[in-house]
Amino acid sequence: MYKLDSFMADLERRNPAEPEFIQAVREVIESIIDVVNDNPAYIHTKILERITEPDRIFSFKVEWEDDNGEIQINRGYRVQFNNALGPYKGGLRFHSSVSLGTLKFLGFEQTFKNSLTTLPMGGAKGGSDFNPKGKSENEILRFCRSYMTELQKYIGPQTDVPAGDMGVGTREIGYLYGQYKRINSENTGVITGKGRGWGGSLVRPEATGFGAMYFADEMVKANNDTLEGKRIAISGFGNVAWGAVMKASALGAKVVTISGPDGYVLDESGINTPEKWDYMLQLRASNNDVVKPFADRFKVQFVPKKKPWEVPVDMVFPCAIQNELNLEDAKTLLANGVKYVIETSNMGCTADSTIFFLEHKIPFGPGKAANAGGVAVSGLEMTQNAMMINWTAEEVDVKLHSIMKNIHDSCVTEGTGKDGYVNYVKGANIAGFKKVANAMLEQGY
Repeated sequence: MYKLDSFMADLERRNPAEPEFIQAVREVIESIIDVVNDNPAYIHTKILERITEPDRIFSFKVEWEDDNGEIQINRGYRVQFNNALGPYKGGLRFHSSVSLGTLKFLGFEQTFKNSLTTLPMGGAKGGSDFNPKGKSENEILRFCRSYMTELQKYIGPQTDVPAGDMGVGTREIGYLYGQYKRINSENTGVITGKGRGWGGSLVRPEATGFGAMYFADEMVKANNDTLEGKRIAISGFGNVAWGAVMKASALGAKVVTISGPDGYVLDESGINTPEKWDYMLQLRASNNDVVKPFADRFKVQFVPKKKPWEVPVDMVFPCAIQNELNLEDAKTLLANGVKYVIETSNMGCTADSTIFFLEHKIPFGPGKAANAGGVAVSGLEMTQNAMMINWTAEEVDVKLHSIMKNIHDSCVTEGTGKDGYVNYVKGANIAGFKKVANAMLEQGY
């Protein structure tokens, strides 16, 4: 029999100074430990020890030359966490905050997120402490070539298929893919998030935001409610927030905030026009992590150095980075009447804020379920590449909608309590875990 505290104590001993990884594992283990203890096969095969240990971790030096002719050195990683369900799949993150602990947390989450999509994908994550912000095009190109020169040794269309993440957009994917082809002399679906003209899937840039709204739509329907007329706060202003804003508008809701490190924009009229959506993309492309120009452009309120969680709304969607919504934010939101919380960034809420929402019976969509739309469309891109076809945007969107509905239904099946409240965190963790664990057992792991 597993005991939560002793298991976590041993995990922390073996993974020191990795708080995000420990946080992610604890959230899952708390949900699934009873399921594990009720299954002798899980106990006998030490499934928890095996499912919380990455299959392998690669760390490598990335040397590149800046525009002044000076050699720069960064550290590159790839964490291949679990491939019980299919080839490793997960994004690459280029940011100065990247560390091994962060990538282990993301790879662990990715394993269960990919499981929930029901597509044949394992879980992985990678990246580097290189930050593209402030770098020239040529510097980014030289870095990407150097990074892929090392990474290509460990990936392949049937082995490990990376994608984009923070700091890695279509430009970086293009440079990475070009170097892979240069070295391996082949066109394959070895990476997703590609440009539309060379193997990329339509709807991929919008997919995470679209998927989160589809998941939210199912949540409100399950509560005999509707998105129509809902007032929404969103953090961030990149592709995820952009997709969420557009789909929210299409479903009849009104997004009133976006945010950046410099503060947040409050647009009471709603961020609901193509002009505003296009300007969000321009801000992202400008390489400046600021949203004040949006407020200046559209003559709306800008609140400096604060997060949007103080704004009274019906629904909130953290879309920026992990642990961006804390306990004090949660208390403020509840006091202001929030009805739904949908975690659209990976582990966007701190552990104590998540517990607070669950204790107060607020419908809470965890990131591994709500933000699975991005990797779902990446999986659809893999399928299109393998079949050498291209689906229309409408075809991809229909498939994405179906996947997100199925994820929601799985959460309801595994997470509904005797009082009728759906604990989506528990439901997502159990549903994702069962599929991975059973595959491991059936393959004789």
